[in-house]
Amino acid sequence: MEQSPEKIQEHYYSSTAAQYDSMHVLHTDKEHMLALELMSSYISFYQISSVLDIGAGTGRTLLFLKNRFPHLKVVGIEPVKALREEGYKKGLSEVELIDGDGNNLNLLNESYDLVCEYGVLHHVRFPDKLVEEMLRVAKVGVFISDSNNFGQGGWLARTFKQTLNFFSLWNIFNFIRTKGKRYQISKADGLFYSYSVFNNYKLIQSKCEVLITGIRNQGFNPYKSASHIALFGLKRK
Repeated sequence: MEQSPEKIQEHYYSSTAAQYDSMHVLHTDKEHMLALELMSSYISFYQISSVLDIGAGTGRTLLFLKNRFPHLKVVGIEPVKALREEGYKKGLSEVELIDGDGNNLNLLNESYDLVCEYGVLHHVRFPDKLVEEMLRVAKVGVFISDSNNFGQGGWLARTFKQTLNFFSLWNIFNFIRTKGKRYQISKADGLFYSYSVFNNYKLIQSKCEVLITGIRNQGFNPYKSASHIALFGLKRK
């Protein structure tokens, strides 16, 4: 019997947990670190006092924020036990890095000032649901650092993908090329979906004032040229 995408991803992270930092943090490109610096500026400017990180892994974001803002309340949600165990080895407590499902957060509305995610949305089957939960739990705003598949690749590849998306044909093409699975699997990133932060732009904009920063290869239009996007959404009152 074929495993579900969620089980495949859980197995991947459980089996690579001990090497997670060397695979995904220490040798990764600098987009998430730049995004962390951007988020830090929003934390300072809007006087954020609490942050919830969805899909916290081994706690990179939590440790960065604890070091930068010692009085900030930071909590990470991570469903994979093996990753949480690695985070505990680095000094995080069991109340800072906890089990949970980003698609169904067991938290009250506006429980945290800021809710963030780093490279998680392209790994989930229903990113809209996760973003809706982020917006529900956030009091001040949300911060997203994730991929923009329509800005990845050379000019010809980007133009092809953007043209299909313009005519609402990208999902059909992606369904065919993945033989109905809609996801792909790589040794470096596990199971991942074709995802763009712009897929969730309208949803976030319905509740927030949105600021977009293209990270890596940004041209005049980040949708068309930036392979990675940092988005800050300030909730309307």
